[in-house]
Amino acid sequence: MAQVSIHWFRRDLRLTDNTALHHAARASEQVIPVYILSTWKRRHDWTGPSRQAFLCGNLASLAKNLETINSRLILRAGAADEELEKLILETGATALYANRDPDPFGKAMEASVAAMCQKHEVELLSFKDVTLHGPEEVLNGEGKPYRVFTPYFRNWFSQEKATPLPTVKSLGPAAAKLKSLPLPTLQHWSLPPCTASTPPPGERAARERMKDFIFSGKVAAYADMRNTPSGRHSSCLSPDLRYGLIGIRELYQRCQKAAQGAKATVKASVETYLKELAWREFYMAVLHHWPEVLEMEFNPEFRSVPWDGKEQHYEAWKEGRTGFPIVDAGMRQLLATGWMHNRVRMIVSMFLTKDLHVHWRLGESWFMQQLVDGEIASNNGGWQWSAGTGADAAPYFRIQNPWTQTKRYDPEGEYIKQWVPELKDVPPEKFFQPSDAPLATGYPLPIVDHGQERERTLKRFKMAKGR
Repeated sequence: MAQVSIHWFRRDLRLTDNTALHHAARASEQVIPVYILSTWKRRHDWTGPSRQAFLCGNLASLAKNLETINSRLILRAGAADEELEKLILETGATALYANRDPDPFGKAMEASVAAMCQKHEVELLSFKDVTLHGPEEVLNGEGKPYRVFTPYFRNWFSQEKATPLPTVKSLGPAAAKLKSLPLPTLQHWSLPPCTASTPPPGERAARERMKDFIFSGKVAAYADMRNTPSGRHSSCLSPDLRYGLIGIRELYQRCQKAAQGAKATVKASVETYLKELAWREFYMAVLHHWPEVLEMEFNPEFRSVPWDGKEQHYEAWKEGRTGFPIVDAGMRQLLATGWMHNRVRMIVSMFLTKDLHVHWRLGESWFMQQLVDGEIASNNGGWQWSAGTGADAAPYFRIQNPWTQTKRYDPEGEYIKQWVPELKDVPPEKFFQPSDAPLATGYPLPIVDHGQERERTLKRFKMAKGR
């Protein structure tokens, strides 16, 4: 048994069903839990005040949970390899435990940490924890990664899933004398205050959200209600999965239990939700096998499509003042809560790329700066899907019409009126087609003609495909 080991918390801020922490606790007399804070300041292309505020709350909750088992969270700031090296030298730790990161940036740091551990003859034990199946586990008959979701899902769904691990009850004596930074606030990154109403942080709150989704009937009705943006019909667990406040194995198992013995419609609904979990892992696999998707279009045919949207249109889109009510509602929900309904995410991202001709990477970055659940792989995959350039992309000629999408998914205008209050007295049928007159005082006319912009997009993609 290792006398002292370190558990490096990353995207696993919980004590239940935590793979690396579980193994560290079983193999060690003392486990030192550590989180390494980043040190960038003021602005970041891939995060912002909402997500960092949620992180701060999650770390505070984790610290309290560790105290309940007589342990102590050690906080350091800087490059992870350098800070972990200092901690190893301070503690004489002989093993380092960590759960693997699915993103290229995290993987690069893992390589540096591995080299550092080898230098100091410290055993590095890393584990799959973020996903049910890693990118090398779901391959086609030729041993190659899937480029299309449906066959990926069939393979993914057929594979045996690991069972959840128990809650860690002890990590040995707390490292009382080790130096630790105070719990962070947004001032650590020189960020402005968070103005979004983010969800309650921490493992306990996340578990309550998971139980509510499973036991309140939401998962049983998911197939029928998931595209309805008004109300609360989706799981809303994406922020919790992003920071590992719940384990993916436990979530999967609970969903499967909800389907056992249920009628066929409930089983189908649960499988519809499980497909969403598979989409998350599909996009992580795409990013693993084709990391260039962060810089260019996944589909090479469309790397020559011109993106020449106007700056003022991009700003109007960000602020929710395009004159397209369903688009504006989604963008205002994003600003107000750090979250957006998935159907609306598709509508607003396709509108930016297909109607406004703004490059998908600008939208991708804006979402990452605003979303509490900002997940690099899923966000990139979703944006490239909407732009018609990605893996398993919607055909480029399938361009969603914001007016007809509104009629289909928000026929009473409940979602629009919640987030665009100046339209609260407008009859909902007014949201189904463009108007020549303002819908309300101070609300803008549509900034583009959807039909005209659709034709422009079709010509551009056809031209690129012809090349």
